Amino acid sequence: MNFKVGDVVFVLDENLSGEIIKISGNNVTLEDTNGFELIFDASEIVKQQDNSLKRDAFSGKNIAEIVSEKTPEKRRTLPKVKPKERFQPTMEVDLHIHHLVKSERGMSSHDKKMLQLDTAKHKLEFAMKKNIPKIVFIHGVGEGTLKIELEYLFGRYDNVKFYEADYKKYGQGATEVYIYQNKKANDSSY
Repeated sequence: MNFKVGDVVFVLDENLSGEIIKISGNNVTLEDTNGFELIFDASEIVKQQDNSLKRDAFSGKNIAEIVSEKTPEKRRTLPKVKPKERFQPTMEVDLHIHHLVKSERGMSSHDKKMLQLDTAKHKLEFAMKKNIPKIVFIHGVGEGTLKIELEYLFGRYDNVKFYEADYKKYGQGATEVYIYQNKKANDSSY
């Protein structure tokens, strides 16, 4: 490309631009926007083009027309359910204390937690006996102590894998448990 003193150029592969102040052979000296003089090979720079193309392309249109041309139409998509998930029944167990007892009057926080853990243990063992492959335990967010206790309980079983339940459906306060049906639990006592 033919360069001349006074051309504004950009440096390839770097975030630099400046004005050409001297040309000697294939070496081009430019002064960047901070006033530093830098020497580059002619193949490392490109000349800044004028904005006439941009001006001509957008002069007859308003911004709303341009944006409407560029934005694709949104197609309505339904959430895809995997066949495996579609045909597997999921057992849900809500461990919120108001779902487990009619009145929590007279119960200490320890009593409540033990009732929740006992319920979780019994429901897990019921699912194992009935060959139910998945259970979702809804425990809520709270301080997280029930979740920690549940993870400890689930970790005692060899044939159980557990992870966060589907966020879209349950939010953060649920744990999904998958039970491998071909193994027996080594230790099912709590």
